[in-house]
Amino acid sequence: MNSNKLSAVILAGGTGSRLWPMSRTEIPKQFLCLNGSQTMLDETIERLQPLVSADDVLVVSSSRYAAGEAYQTLLNYQTLLEPVARNTAPAIALAAAWLLQQADAQMKPVMLVLPADHVIRDIKAFHQALHTAIGAAEQGKLVTFGIAPQRADTGFGYIQAATTTIAADTGWQPVVGFTEKPDLLTAQHYLAAGNYYWNSGMFVWCAQDILDAISRILPDITAVLQQIIASGQLMADFQSCVDQYFSAMPDVSIDQGVLEQVAKEPGKLVVVPCDIGWSDVGSWDAVHEISRHDANANVARGNVLAVDCNNTLLHSDHRLLAAVGIRDLCVIETDDAVLVVPREETQRVREVVKVLKDLDAPERAIHMTVRRPWGSYTVLEEREGYKMKRITVAPGAKLSLQRHQHRSEHWVVVSGTATVTRGEEIEIVSRNQSTYIPVGTLHRMENRGKLPLQIIEVQVGEYLEEDDIERFDDDYGRSPSVLSPAD
Repeated sequence: MNSNKLSAVILAGGTGSRLWPMSRTEIPKQFLCLNGSQTMLDETIERLQPLVSADDVLVVSSSRYAAGEAYQTLLNYQTLLEPVARNTAPAIALAAAWLLQQADAQMKPVMLVLPADHVIRDIKAFHQALHTAIGAAEQGKLVTFGIAPQRADTGFGYIQAATTTIAADTGWQPVVGFTEKPDLLTAQHYLAAGNYYWNSGMFVWCAQDILDAISRILPDITAVLQQIIASGQLMADFQSCVDQYFSAMPDVSIDQGVLEQVAKEPGKLVVVPCDIGWSDVGSWDAVHEISRHDANANVARGNVLAVDCNNTLLHSDHRLLAAVGIRDLCVIETDDAVLVVPREETQRVREVVKVLKDLDAPERAIHMTVRRPWGSYTVLEEREGYKMKRITVAPGAKLSLQRHQHRSEHWVVVSGTATVTRGEEIEIVSRNQSTYIPVGTLHRMENRGKLPLQIIEVQVGEYLEEDDIERFDDDYGRSPSVLSPAD
């Protein structure tokens, strides 16, 4: 008889655009600390213990995140990296195929699928719901988790259960339908009906069962999977095969692409209703809801001064944020952007992001301080013809061997010691010393010391964008095609 093994698949490829200006294209919310001192991804994985150990977690994310600002976070976990975004159905199919390849012949992998960017406050209730869902999955069910709606909210998808009664002997209900983000009148009807739940985006099923469903309903996904698996048997490198074939996957969600069809098969898809203190943290209003409030329902984070304010979210990364007499607003300050939005309008932040994208504005994608596998850089000033950065290189780390066609660079060491490759030369540059990299010169900076290296870089040239880079060697497997902006 086959034994069952529980593994967690964490989906960490989203963009989190509604939490701009903190969440950005190159560092979305799952890699940020929005609800404490841990990233949302780390919190998601930690709350699974002891049911799932970190060794049994697979994170599905984007190649661009792994090569850029999320490098250090993703380094801690087993990963499958998508070269392009193709929504949740291909990601889940890929993870299921990988789990089956890792399992021995006597093992039946059970998948717990979770988004990386949700908050769950009642861990005990969450674990109880997991046990219920695992029991259903072991009986061949596809399981989703439903959150009892607290209000008629148009920002969530809804799951329709067959009845208003949860079976006492199982803890689940059959699912008969899904609705994507209804209008207000429909949401009010769902709230009154009693057999509708918010779709949490969390699932449990046996890996083979979900692959069988995908094969029946979305054969195009299965065809690409078969190419990946067949090539993997020859190349013995699953990720390389994903890099080669994954872009041929269709762009489709697991809910609309697969589960809506499975719901038509009586008894196959079930929902486990749960009250677990869940939030998808899908807006600044949601951040306000999950945060600690003062006596006037304000949430203040960072260097904030609130005078006669009520029901506000005030967040400052750096500067003093002073607010007087405001009500029901979210004000978010970062190095290079300030967002002011009524709490009831926070879903519209994505409209700002769309405009920034149309303008090709850098504020959409990156912060002024950008993390890289080797350390970080901060843009201090940028004007026509020059740009100034503060660069920090971690002990033992080094930048890629590279050159620029449009800019020269002046480096001044302010702490630590830099080992600089410049053409055929290798130069040691200590504190209060400088060096110069002419246009077109092959160069690299290393920190061979035990303390962080900090330099001030002044770029001079007619074109100073981050894509002016030709990379020849890199310790982190990056290339210009997967890292943009690049450095």
